[in-house]
Amino acid sequence: MSEKTYTYEEFLEIIATLRSENGCPWDKVQTHESLKPCMMEEAAELLAAIRIYDKTGNPENMIEELGDVLLQVVMHAQIASEEGLFAMEDVVNEVSRKMVRRHPHVFGTGNADTPDEVLVNWEEIKKEEKKEKDWIESPLREIPQELPSLTRAVKVLKKIDKLYEKGNTYEQDVTAICELADALKKCDPQKDSKQLEEILSDLLMQVSDVARIAKVPQEQALADKIDDLIEKYE
Repeated sequence: MSEKTYTYEEFLEIIATLRSENGCPWDKVQTHESLKPCMMEEAAELLAAIRIYDKTGNPENMIEELGDVLLQVVMHAQIASEEGLFAMEDVVNEVSRKMVRRHPHVFGTGNADTPDEVLVNWEEIKKEEKKEKDWIESPLREIPQELPSLTRAVKVLKKIDKLYEKGNTYEQDVTAICELADALKKCDPQKDSKQLEEILSDLLMQVSDVARIAKVPQEQALADKIDDLIEKYE
């Protein structure tokens, strides 16, 4: 006997049942806040599944992890529905409108013949949309604090360079890195912990600026180096 095949609508009903009065004790008590670590973990596991697929050609794990990410999305939408805020239909409708609005070269009369032209149009449309968003404090503070710090640093530096002033050159950053490295040599880790922290944070920011200028994805570069280290010892 073959296993049952579920529809998207049935999946929504399953999540609603888990959250209902006679549902699961764990699912019933979850909130937007309590689920934040779950979303981060599931997103990371999806990235791992993509890596596994690239290495093996087997998509089985990716199917599972995409489902787990979808579960998080639907859980948040279900909680919001119970709170009278919005429903999953609103989420689907909003992202559909966004895709149509930001692809005028597909759904309208706009033109974009290359990926670079698409990105330019996307950013211009996005900028217009943000004028109506009253929760955006400033161009730099709209970059989420929840991003990994290395990723956030590059995004902040890119926006500073674009909106406020010309950033350092590659040569200036490398010089600063060398000066900070010299300062590190003079620190006593047992006595100068605060100074050491300041130097290291400055060093990480300078390295982030080098990554920005060189267009090196530093999160991925560090992840690859960690894998090399694991391979070395295991």
